Amino acid sequence: MPGEEGPAVARTAAGTLFDPFDVVDRLAKSAPLLYVVDLDGIERGDPQLDYLQEISRDVSIWVDAGVRSAEQAIDVLVAGARRVVLSSAHLNGPRELRRTWRLSTEVVFELELIGPKLAPAHEGWGTEDPVALAATVREVGADHLVVSPRGRDPDWATVRTIADGGPTWVDGTFSPDEAVRLTEVGASGGIYHLHDFLAHWDDPTAPAPEPPRATRDDENQNQLTHDE
Repeated sequence: MPGEEGPAVARTAAGTLFDPFDVVDRLAKSAPLLYVVDLDGIERGDPQLDYLQEISRDVSIWVDAGVRSAEQAIDVLVAGARRVVLSSAHLNGPRELRRTWRLSTEVVFELELIGPKLAPAHEGWGTEDPVALAATVREVGADHLVVSPRGRDPDWATVRTIADGGPTWVDGTFSPDEAVRLTEVGASGGIYHLHDFLAHWDDPTAPAPEPPRATRDDENQNQLTHDE
């Protein structure tokens, strides 16, 4: 889960590690779609395909595994992902985007932002402007985009502009409390972390989180739980 200096290992109040399969089992009761971030894939180029395959048996998942090539994207889909996330910060440029799209249309494209600009990315994208890159991605054919600001609140004006072009989701610092903002800017949904859910893990009476409704139905789910 997120920490002050980057991802940190999540532990229960008693200090024990969470079992990811137990977490997914409980989440699956109310969240039919999860956004899974595979840090081994992102940081070391080694996606945990066996884990992804097991998780996908119980719930539909979108997976960000730091995919850099079309072949890696297909590996993630074969492992059971409903959609594979291709990130501007990791994918090796527009050529790999086009190659992936020819092999499968089950993709999501993430625009990772630092401030108003794209995070350092492959020079082949040819722009630091998220709106310009969103247009390029949609010209290829990818329909779902994720706007992921890092370390700051979403720029809702930018989200609105990108959402005008098609289904758009908000990640990064997004919170379920901001669901009304999604409606205001026409976004399809938001991706939020599991802080509150994990904080009440040891309370047997605490229900699994109910994703708040936002705008329009999209794959039967407006909010994605963010599972790391």
